[in-house]
Amino acid sequence: MFRAALLLTLLLATPALARDPILSLPLDCTLGQDCFILNYVDSDPSEGAADFTCGPRSYDGHKGTDFAVTSFAAMEAGVTVLPAAPGVVTALRDGMPDTGLSDGFDATLDGRECGNGLVIDHGGGWETQYCHLKNGSLAVKKGQRVSLATPLGDVGYSGRTEFPHVHLAVRKNGQIVDPFNTDDILSCGEDDGPDDDLWRDLTPYDSGLIIGLGMADAVPDFELLKAGGYRDEAFAPNAPALVGWVLIAGGRTGDTVEIEILFPDRRRLIKDEQTLTRTQAMLFRASGKRIPNSGWPVGEYVIAARLLRDGLPISFDNTRITVAE
Repeated sequence: MFRAALLLTLLLATPALARDPILSLPLDCTLGQDCFILNYVDSDPSEGAADFTCGPRSYDGHKGTDFAVTSFAAMEAGVTVLPAAPGVVTALRDGMPDTGLSDGFDATLDGRECGNGLVIDHGGGWETQYCHLKNGSLAVKKGQRVSLATPLGDVGYSGRTEFPHVHLAVRKNGQIVDPFNTDDILSCGEDDGPDDDLWRDLTPYDSGLIIGLGMADAVPDFELLKAGGYRDEAFAPNAPALVGWVLIAGGRTGDTVEIEILFPDRRRLIKDEQTLTRTQAMLFRASGKRIPNSGWPVGEYVIAARLLRDGLPISFDNTRITVAE
């Protein structure tokens, strides 16, 4: 009877030991607010690229999910990388500079594209890999057991990358698994639901998102904008121009970007619509006017932006700036 009871216990325990991991967000942030998904796993086996909805939120051969912060300034302030699931650290690397691909293609990164990063073994053939962490930030050691609350390091810009983010790769027995689509069945045009996801919390597909909005006194420089510039909240009445800008992740050919600025008395200063002519992982648009002869009226201005696809808004944001003496 003892052997029968033991066998029954082992049989009941086996599925629990072999179950798929349940993944948590690998950054200490709020998705859609201070972090966002930049790219998904490439589901297209050809030389093209497509995410798990047949959309363009990937690139050829991409083997993970990219969780990005909103600017280089946010990276410098520090955003903690966390384990997607408990496990044991089996490999790590630190000491690579946070230079990314700022100077274009860098052959010295061959074999070290991941930059600073680590691998966690979750058992049952499952492991996760975390890439592009900040130089000197890794806070764990090889062989260390980690929980969901264990800080691994900070989001960085090391390795082959063009923007601060963490590349999360999920593998089972060495094979890439898309945590949004474990059954490899594509549902073109939509997310087919959470049943084939590995996520602990519902993580809806991000088809396009406004990740930044603000004002400048001239058309912004894209690199400075990504770095966290042009976040001023107050301008002088003699500012040479007021230019509203919007930073977007996941814009597609044919999308419309609307930018609107309202005077303090809520009269319209501008309303501009721009149609995107190509698909880009990240882009910005700007629109504004030069200073009038009488200068800018003092008070609170409203800047609003919408991203529309097929005539329907998929992302919206607004903010306020002040013109004061």
